Amino acid sequence: MDLQERYAASMVLSGVGDALGYKNGCWEFVRLGKTIHSRVEDLGGVEALKVNPKNFRVSDDTVMHLATAEALVSDWRSSDEPKEKLYLTLARKYQECMQDMDGRAPGMMCMSSTARLEPDHPKGYVIPFSMSGGGCGAAMRAVPIGLYFSHPSQLEDLIAVAIESGRMTHNHPTGFLGALAAALFTSYAIQQKPPVEWGAGLMEVLDKAMKYVKEIGRDV
Repeated sequence: MDLQERYAASMVLSGVGDALGYKNGCWEFVRLGKTIHSRVEDLGGVEALKVNPKNFRVSDDTVMHLATAEALVSDWRSSDEPKEKLYLTLARKYQECMQDMDGRAPGMMCMSSTARLEPDHPKGYVIPFSMSGGGCGAAMRAVPIGLYFSHPSQLEDLIAVAIESGRMTHNHPTGFLGALAAALFTSYAIQQKPPVEWGAGLMEVLDKAMKYVKEIGRDV
């Protein structure tokens, strides 16, 4: 497969995996894997599952994942302040995608945070620090960031965009650093870096992430 096919496959298969795991809300919050395995067997096994929009709609994860991708492929690079334009576009896309959440169980943190975004105003992507902003909502939508900034020379951009994207809904380190980890590991996959090296790579990148947060000077 060429790189374009691999990118398309990663986007499609991410949605398929999300739809399977969500099962219209029936499986996402089941905490025991054995229970889900039993239910799959009752349906005839994995091979018998037919993923369709009626019985296996995608969850809020894929909706926000696509919103991130749409922002990244917009015309933000042509702006005089490209990063600012990208962040405001992300904020707008996150707000807009909240209109497509019927039956998808978005998290309270994502919903309340996106309501605070002001994409029509300078720095309108900034929300206050949150002691409870440590969920997985920032990580679930960060794969497109790793796809877009996949080359090692783009690491600084990946760090900045992953952190700022994550902060738009989960402005707490254990929230927005999840976005960084998801984006970074995606870039490693594109680089065909052996997975056994990913953890060590993340530990090195965390120092760069701390440096970035300090340089920005917000919620250090």
